[in-house]
Amino acid sequence: MSIVKHTDKRSGITYVYESESYWDKEKKQPRSKRTLIGKIDEETGEIVSTGKSGKKRTTAADIQQLGTSPEAITDQVDLLAQKDAQISSLKEENRRLTKEKQEILNALEVLLKKWS
Repeated sequence: MSIVKHTDKRSGITYVYESESYWDKEKKQPRSKRTLIGKIDEETGEIVSTGKSGKKRTTAADIQQLGTSPEAITDQVDLLAQKDAQISSLKEENRRLTKEKQEILNALEVLLKKWS
């Protein structure tokens, strides 16, 4: 096993992976399996664990530490519900427009066959 460092070009963050090589019998080629360990802290140079899925999770203590009131959280939940409703209506409109476009294309095909 070896340690592999990979820098994300978009964010500039360097992630650290544990890499294990193995032989793929099916493809008859060497392969490697990488497991995320964490990311490198730019200030200290130490490896900081990023959790099981690679993301730092927000806990109730983190929210409380930010000083967010229950009313503010409720407002955010309401806002998210409104955005979900807007997304649903936009998806429905997209389906309707796609269907309308297909009907127009079909009508044009019929006209082209008549003229041919």
